[in-house]
Amino acid sequence: MVTNLPNGCCVEVPCLVDKGGIHPCHVGDLPPQCVALNRTNINVQELAVKAALEKDKNAALQAIMFDQLTSAILTPREIEKMVDEMFKVEAKWIPLK
Repeated sequence: MVTNLPNGCCVEVPCLVDKGGIHPCHVGDLPPQCVALNRTNINVQELAVKAALEKDKNAALQAIMFDQLTSAILTPREIEKMVDEMFKVEAKWIPLK
């Protein structure tokens, strides 16, 4: 729907809704500054998916460190501590290599 973002990424687009269902509208190219902003989030999401698929805690840590909001309010050491705590609490559901 958005032609200058990577294939397979999730985007919100206008939709038409009728009795036949939900019909997404083609958007085309976004302005370059909007693409740049979206790419920063998509990059983090791609890294997070890679970490999940590979069951790689270090890759998850790197993805979280690249998140703009997280890195704006936490130091790298605080992020590492947060990720360690998260993986400890979720260990039952998140097996690692």
